[in-house]
Amino acid sequence: MSHFTTIKVEIKNGQTLYRCLRELGYQVEENTTVRGYQKQTTQADYVIRQKNGYDLGFRRIGDSYELVADFWGARINPEKFVQDVTQKYAYKTLMTSVEEQGFQVEEEQLLADGTLRVVVGKWM
Repeated sequence: MSHFTTIKVEIKNGQTLYRCLRELGYQVEENTTVRGYQKQTTQADYVIRQKNGYDLGFRRIGDSYELVADFWGARINPEKFVQDVTQKYAYKTLMTSVEEQGFQVEEEQLLADGTLRVVVGKWM
């Protein structure tokens, strides 16, 4: 019986996901296996190797990604991990869109609840 659990995440662009994981300080391997309980494995597009032998992987399912891992062995807080990754992903996606549409960031403010407030503008 597999110990792997999947969590659907609102991430659609694999290249942006890869950059986010690297910027968060993770070493990422592409198109390889995720290791879990009793040497069980499953495939993923992006894999974060952990020294304890329980990896974290992201694999494309349809038009988005899911996180796959044996969370018991991975010994991470999946909610916090997903929150950190999706927040970084949302920020990078926003900044790409801002640049593509000719806007400029006028202000960035980190609020007490962890929310990042970004004000953009465009001279017409």
